[in-house]
Amino acid sequence: MGIALIKLIVVAAALVAAIVPVRAEIRILASPGGQVGPFLELFDRVRESGERVVIDGPCLSACTLVLMTVPAERICVTRRAVLGFHAARSIDGRGRIYAEPEASIAVHAAYPAPVRDWISRRGGLNSRLLLLRGRELAAIYPRCR
Repeated sequence: MGIALIKLIVVAAALVAAIVPVRAEIRILASPGGQVGPFLELFDRVRESGERVVIDGPCLSACTLVLMTVPAERICVTRRAVLGFHAARSIDGRGRIYAEPEASIAVHAAYPAPVRDWISRRGGLNSRLLLLRGRELAAIYPRCR
């Protein structure tokens, strides 16, 4: 093989590598949740980036907002994935917890229909943590490859 041909192959391979989009992903290994605002900001950035989300462990509380923010076709789950849902609540300056029924209704309505239906079949969002995992989760979101 001549030097010119080798250079041509290297340049062609570099061009293909530059054109083919890199498939980046965000991997959730363990999230207990937290304040809603930072999660919504993060997941808005993830949605805009085009990255795929791999849920590979517990994604609880505010972490589940990923389901309403990132398109379902860009979310996959592993066998370790667990989604945990509960009613919305606030904590005041003294550490007291208050139910936020209007926020719970809005959050429930914003989840994708299969998730809403699963939550509804379990009595809806309340103070109890509802855990979606295993076969039930895999029936809603595909397993990661």
